[in-house]
Amino acid sequence: MNQFITINDRKMEVVQKGKNGVPIFILPGMGCSFEEWFEVTEALSKTNKIIMFHRPGSGESEIGEEERTTTANAEEMKQLMERLEIVDPVILVGHSYGGLCAQHFSKLYPEKVKALLLIDSTSEDLERLDELELPGLMGNSSNKNWREDFQNYASMTEEELREIIHSQLTENQKKLPSHIQKQLIQFRQKPNLYKAMISEFVNYKIDAKTIKNLGMLGDTPLVAIGRDKDYVIQEGISRGLPESELLMLENMWQQLILEQGKLSKKSTVKFAKSAGHSIHLDRPDFIISTLNELTEG
Repeated sequence: MNQFITINDRKMEVVQKGKNGVPIFILPGMGCSFEEWFEVTEALSKTNKIIMFHRPGSGESEIGEEERTTTANAEEMKQLMERLEIVDPVILVGHSYGGLCAQHFSKLYPEKVKALLLIDSTSEDLERLDELELPGLMGNSSNKNWREDFQNYASMTEEELREIIHSQLTENQKKLPSHIQKQLIQFRQKPNLYKAMISEFVNYKIDAKTIKNLGMLGDTPLVAIGRDKDYVIQEGISRGLPESELLMLENMWQQLILEQGKLSKKSTVKFAKSAGHSIHLDRPDFIISTLNELTEG
């Protein structure tokens, strides 16, 4: 059952599954619901306590006028752990932007992290992606147009958004239980989601530099999992995207994942075969087995 915890005078939507074992704390990507993690968490909750929450603006979590940054997220996580009376170090899991948040928290509070799992995580060196010339991939989805659309969505009512946003579920999302599919569609029909995403997006490159300046992770056990470069390139080609640009982007993304293995003295880097960015949906078995290894370590 989802519950609501008050953090900074606003309610935060939290879900806990399982009661025993090492706590596993999961941070979804930007604009992503923790409901996507259903298959992974159903399996792991049999042996471990799972904690997930929606960042302010996502799901039913309230948002104010503050800037949404990884610093704010780290402090909210710390308060949430205190409210939930989580005293043992957790295995911290971060996907995409959630991985950037996980890196920040782990550097600020290493004593609270037993191990860190980064899943196709945003890199603290993400500005290197801006150096690539990718006009064909950018197309009409430039940052400017993206922000304009989201600013419009943020100003609408839920009723208005329901009229214009009929979220298309991916094939893997369609495999989830029907009530989860319904929640995933409703998740994208809330104006505050777009308000939060704009703020996260505006700040995340500055956040990345802040995180990098905090130094390394010491000897915190770390596993970085990356997507399958060839799988993503072939999927992009099938949609008519330029192969040369896909190759440039995926080569750089893979290099950034490999370099995440240098963040800790105890690190492993893996790549999930036949998986795109949403590895937890494409290869939940890979995530489950990796987390089982970390909990046993």
